[in-house]
Amino acid sequence: MSTHGTRGVSADSSHLPDAVPFCLPALSRLSWELGSRVVADAELLDEWEHAASGRTLGVYDVTDHTVVLGVRTPVGRERFFGATKEDFAEKRPLLSDADDWLQRE
Repeated sequence: MSTHGTRGVSADSSHLPDAVPFCLPALSRLSWELGSRVVADAELLDEWEHAASGRTLGVYDVTDHTVVLGVRTPVGRERFFGATKEDFAEKRPLLSDADDWLQRE
């Protein structure tokens, strides 16, 4: 889920909200339209809730090598980000170990 051009985009223009306890390399921000379509048919792998802010983080399996992270605010605004499964798997323990992120069942 990458693009070929980066005209007018800074290197750190795609980043997860500050409440998420990690950064991912090569993170791609998806438009709301694309992200919501992609996750509509994808398997939800994990879902987490941030205790302090009420944000949720959904992790969706979209291809053999790609996940989409869906971040939703308490008022329902959503942002979607594409990342490699390998990068997310490496950082996932930081989410599990964070006291303020609770995994939903």
